[in-house]
Amino acid sequence: MDKCVDEAGWDVEPGDEVEPVVQAVGRLLRVCREAAGVSVSELAAALGYGEDMIRKMERGARIPRPEYLDRADQILKAQGHLRAFMEDMRKARYPKKVRQLAELEERSVEMLLYSNHNIHGLLQTEEYARALFEMTQPALADEVVERETAARVTRQAVLQREPAPTLSFVQEQVTLERPYGGKMVLRRQLEHILEVAQLRNVTLQVMPTDRQEHAGSQGMIEVLKFADGTAMGRSDGAFNGRPVSSPKDLRILELRYGMIRAQALTPRESQAFIEQVLGRL
Repeated sequence: MDKCVDEAGWDVEPGDEVEPVVQAVGRLLRVCREAAGVSVSELAAALGYGEDMIRKMERGARIPRPEYLDRADQILKAQGHLRAFMEDMRKARYPKKVRQLAELEERSVEMLLYSNHNIHGLLQTEEYARALFEMTQPALADEVVERETAARVTRQAVLQREPAPTLSFVQEQVTLERPYGGKMVLRRQLEHILEVAQLRNVTLQVMPTDRQEHAGSQGMIEVLKFADGTAMGRSDGAFNGRPVSSPKDLRILELRYGMIRAQALTPRESQAFIEQVLGRL
């Protein structure tokens, strides 16, 4: 049953802006099923899911995975009417805060990203991300862990977007040495980082722990710049951690980030450092 839950989708968050869309897709699922003369039990058997789950999706209480819509479209001979909503459901199944962040990242033409506690989400492997969510306290339900992990990994499509955004990452040394999930998880994570660093639109630097001067002492920094000349930034240690968009506030974050980059290892030195860490694992 747990496997079916993971494959079919997730519950709709009450009051979420996607709720009307999910309900509309649910009604369409029911219309297509009834038009095909297929009962709930017959569809459940054909798809390999429980009848209760089918009913939840039809009344809009459950967000169907895109793969579910694809299979249902074939079985019900819906002529692509269900498939047409695959992308909408792909976005809807993620938490609202993640959808909002993903939308900002998709609009960005440049990103400045300094991480001091964990490896940045756009660089995380699936197993590393899952390890982080599994360590969250209070403990998250298995379904929530899977949902959050999938959302984080999906955001990484921005790395291959066309036209490609310019991304600058600075990672604190400790984030590359702490073995969340175990040494093998860390090894694969570092190998993945080296692969991403080879992309022409990506610059990756490491901030050594032994630096006596450090402009990032106030915590993580993210600045996302958009094609219309506007931008949005955030830092744990500035403006009470809230997002800012005024030129005055953004200049402060960009100044700090510029200093961090200057104090960090060069991209070539950073690559060599990561390779050394890998050699010790």
